[in-house]
Amino acid sequence: MSKRNLSRSLSVAAVLGLTVAGLGANSASAASSYAPYEGSAREAKANKAFFEAVVKAVAEKRAANPGAKSVTVVYDASGAPTFARQIAASTSIWNSAVSNVKLQQGSSGASFSYREGNDRRGSYASTDGRGKGYIFLDYAQNKEYDSTRVTTHETGHVLGLPDTYDGPCSQLMSGGGPGPSCTNAQPDAAERGKVEKLWAGGLAKALNKVR
Repeated sequence: MSKRNLSRSLSVAAVLGLTVAGLGANSASAASSYAPYEGSAREAKANKAFFEAVVKAVAEKRAANPGAKSVTVVYDASGAPTFARQIAASTSIWNSAVSNVKLQQGSSGASFSYREGNDRRGSYASTDGRGKGYIFLDYAQNKEYDSTRVTTHETGHVLGLPDTYDGPCSQLMSGGGPGPSCTNAQPDAAERGKVEKLWAGGLAKALNKVR
C-alpha cells in the first residue's frame, strides 16, 4: 500500500532492486507530504522479483523437509514498535486466510523485517539486493489511512500479491485507491486463492531448483 498514488492506487531474502509497492495519496493535504506516484511496469517487475526471491530463500532452508504441507516465514518486528498491534493483526489476518504459508514473529533466522519512520514514498515493501527484505511503515500515511489495512496490504506483497490500484475497497491490494475511508484489511477470495496457489506451486518449483 504505497502512499504513492492512493487515488489509484519469509524466512525472506531478496535479490533484486528496490521499492516494490505502496499506498498512494491523493488529497490536498497528502499531496504536500507525499511525492506523486503511479503504478508502473518497473514496480510490478520489482514486486515479482521480491516474491521470487522470498520463495527461493524459503526453499533453500526447507529443502531438507520438502513434504511439509505449509511454509513458515519468519519476520522481525522489532524495528517497528509503534506498529506492533497492526503487525500482529496483519499476521493473524493472513494466517487465518491461507494455509499453505504461515507468518511467524521471531528475531532468530528472520528473513524480512518491519521498519518505521518518515518517507515521502509512504509505506512500501523493499529489497536491498543483498538477500534481505523489509516492509517500511510511514508515520504520516498510517495516520491518514487505516493502519491495519496498510500493514496487511504491504505484507501481501511479501506473499506474492501485486497492487490492484483501480480495485474496490473489498480488495486488500487496491491499497489507497478507494480513499482514506476504506478500512477493509481482509484479502478477498481471489487474493486468498492466489496466495494459496503461489505457495503450493511456487514453493514446490523452487524446491526442485535447490535439490
